[in-house]
Amino acid sequence: MVTEQLQGASVASKANVFFDGKCVSHTVVLANGEKKSVGVVLPSHLTFNTAAPEVMECVAGACEYKLAGSDIWQHAGPGDKFNVGENSSFEIKVSEAYHYICHFG
Repeated sequence: MVTEQLQGASVASKANVFFDGKCVSHTVVLANGEKKSVGVVLPSHLTFNTAAPEVMECVAGACEYKLAGSDIWQHAGPGDKFNVGENSSFEIKVSEAYHYICHFG
């Protein structure tokens, strides 16, 4: 199931822009203080580093991803999620815009 809305949230008006604009997101804070990031990765091949654990949820588009320490590329489409450990990384290959919610912690 795809998350279509985050209820009771405030959104940072300034975008987080990474990789020369290939990834753009906005920080979202829920009423209970929980933080998320909502954004899009444009066609590219990128490596993201994590500090906290993350769950990447695809809301539209698709990607191929490879977690640190793995040689296996996996597919994620709408409704799919993948977990990334803290102090880790993942590679992502996108051929069409990949819209996501990043759930922290």
